[in-house]
Amino acid sequence: MDSHTAKTGDREQLVRLAQGVSDEEVLAAVHYLEYLTDRADPYLQSLLCVPEVDHELSEECERGLQEAWDDIRADRVHSAEEVKRELGL
Repeated sequence: MDSHTAKTGDREQLVRLAQGVSDEEVLAAVHYLEYLTDRADPYLQSLLCVPEVDHELSEECERGLQEAWDDIRADRVHSAEEVKRELGL
């Protein structure tokens, strides 16, 4: 068996561990599991591997980035899984 393949009881253990997470740590656990899920997305990985470009951004790009940060601060964001579900992917 591949060492990266989940064993029969691994998912059950994951559920047990999740049920034991304190209320204060639930959000952190959710974010970490979203990270693990998103990490397997090849499209997202290709975006993360794009080399950094060192040049000035246009005013349009600056406005777009500001709008994106405003959306994040106002919690107007969706996980990759939510977007896939909404698009039927």
